[in-house]
Amino acid sequence: MPTPQSATSKRRRRVLAIDDEPAMTEWLKMVIEADGYEVRTALIGTRGEEIFKQWRPDVVVTDLMLPDLDGIALLRRLKEIDPGPEVIIISGQGTLARAVEAGQAGAFFFLEKPVSQDGLMDLIRRAIEQSREKAEHKQLKEQIRGHYSFANIVGQSKKMKELFELVESVAASDANILIQGENGTGKELIANAIHYNSNRVKGPFIKINCSAIPKDLIESELFGYKKGAFTGAHTDKVGLFEMAEGGSLLLDEIGEMPPYLQTKLLRVLQEREYRPIGSDRLVHVDFRLICATNIDLDVALRDGKLREDLYFRINTITLRVPPLRERTEDIPLLCNHFLAKFNDRYQRNVRSISPAAYHLLIRNRWPGNVRELENAIERAVLVCKTGEISPADLPETIREEGSPTQEFTIPPHRTLAEIEKMAILQTLQRTNWNKQEAAQILGLYRPTLYSKMKKHDIQDQRAQQRAAAAAASAQR
Repeated sequence: MPTPQSATSKRRRRVLAIDDEPAMTEWLKMVIEADGYEVRTALIGTRGEEIFKQWRPDVVVTDLMLPDLDGIALLRRLKEIDPGPEVIIISGQGTLARAVEAGQAGAFFFLEKPVSQDGLMDLIRRAIEQSREKAEHKQLKEQIRGHYSFANIVGQSKKMKELFELVESVAASDANILIQGENGTGKELIANAIHYNSNRVKGPFIKINCSAIPKDLIESELFGYKKGAFTGAHTDKVGLFEMAEGGSLLLDEIGEMPPYLQTKLLRVLQEREYRPIGSDRLVHVDFRLICATNIDLDVALRDGKLREDLYFRINTITLRVPPLRERTEDIPLLCNHFLAKFNDRYQRNVRSISPAAYHLLIRNRWPGNVRELENAIERAVLVCKTGEISPADLPETIREEGSPTQEFTIPPHRTLAEIEKMAILQTLQRTNWNKQEAAQILGLYRPTLYSKMKKHDIQDQRAQQRAAAAAASAQR
């Protein structure tokens, strides 16, 4: 039988006994202390409440009929102060209605007099155990929330604070979420924060990157299949939809999902049921969908890469994660975070970053965003030979980016149209083809920028690269 001293806490477990009969409180104190617990007593409810606030017992044993307070009213007060400790109510006039009322108010047990020593101590041990389990669960929950919460997403800029506020307000709902942002901005961290701060935290969190799986395999991954459904299906496979039951499903790079599969996904979201490939079994699903993409949604809709009806289904809430160049005020904060992280990981003692190195870090455009900055600081910590990171410790690309660059100048003998084209092209290149940011820099509305790009035949280099990669993949 476990003793109070065997509990995880080093102190003895505490029991508060409240009864208006001195003989009863003395008996309770004697019996409970004999089992190794620390006991304090009170003859009225208000005194018991004072002791509860100051002493913080693990269990309270109280009489139902107190001279100044009803025992259930006292129970409610104690639960408002701290819901952790369990409360056992003892009554000499027990009725079913009062027992139900006590249970609804949060009582651990409603015990009728006369009270036996063995029965009381058995209840106290069970209450202590439940109180301990609740405390451990709360601690574990806080650890989970700490690891996946906003503390793990570094940022104090106005844009990040607005993002945090929006995430906090929607996390507890079951609304579908669409996270939009460039590669390396931390979309998966935002998805983690949503799930682990939601009511589905006890359920699974299933993730799939639609661009990392061959297009002909995504369907079988999502829906699962029955043995013999196709060549190579040697066993039944449970789909990710079914695995996400009761939890959340993250579809990363949703824009890379084939159009025919987008139609099937839409049907699953509408009907909340589907059949695995080659199966007659109907699977009912209950999951929260979180999608992420790094593509320009307007372009994806216009080009047909993303179905409009699916888009409207998945973007109940759209969260835009800003690129690092739009929140440069967060760079020192991120640098300190990564400096501490990699000092700890590699047992180094790099204390600071020199002003010259900071200057390069602030001026860099960071096309790879936070991930690129993290890699740069990791490298610098590893190669730094002093206690301070210097420009020489940073990657060569950052040093080159920070070197004196040729500002935009008007070349001679060029027409106004040619100069306009050069200005637009250079701005797009500087912003890593982020059209929204480029339009802001140029003082244009985004539709006007699209119109001018078409007029000057300026092609999105990232889109061309993706098309070329897709064509090469198709040839293989």
